[in-house]
Amino acid sequence: METGEDYSDTDLHGQHWEQRHFTDCDFTDADMRGLVTSGCTFTRCEFARADLGESKHRSTAFRSCSFDRTTLTESEFIGCSLIGSTFLDCRLRPWTVRDSDLTLVGLSGAALRKATLAGLRFREANLTEADLRETDLREADLSGARLRGTNLLGADLRGARIDADGLVQATLRGARVDLDTAVAFAAAHGLVIDAG
Repeated sequence: METGEDYSDTDLHGQHWEQRHFTDCDFTDADMRGLVTSGCTFTRCEFARADLGESKHRSTAFRSCSFDRTTLTESEFIGCSLIGSTFLDCRLRPWTVRDSDLTLVGLSGAALRKATLAGLRFREANLTEADLRETDLREADLSGARLRGTNLLGADLRGARIDADGLVQATLRGARVDLDTAVAFAAAHGLVIDAG
């Protein structure tokens, strides 16, 4: 367990980490390009301006971490937990995230157009004004997510769970939805559905 360590401006390029645990550590401006982690945990760590491009993470947890102007292009997060972490002005595309939990994540204003985010958990996440045009969000859980001004133009939302507030506040023109979401959308906009 490493607590309060300063890795700022450190060259960690291409390293392989397994079962390492970091709490309140500072990775500001660190070169972490190509880093591979497996079964690691990062709790309340700072990644401001760090370069995590082409990094690969498996079963790793980033809990309440801060990513500010961080480079994450071509990185992979598979089976990871990002609960409570915030991403501000980060370079994210292309970004691969699968089988991961993004509950309470802050992605306000994030540019994720055409990203594949199918099946992910975004419960109570902040996606305010995020660009999710043409994004694959099939079977994603967006329960309680903040979607004010979120651009879901042309997104695939089949099987996704979205609250009534989200259906009203997000831009959904051209989005693909299933029948249940279509009915919920109509109800959220005040339409009276007459099955007779």
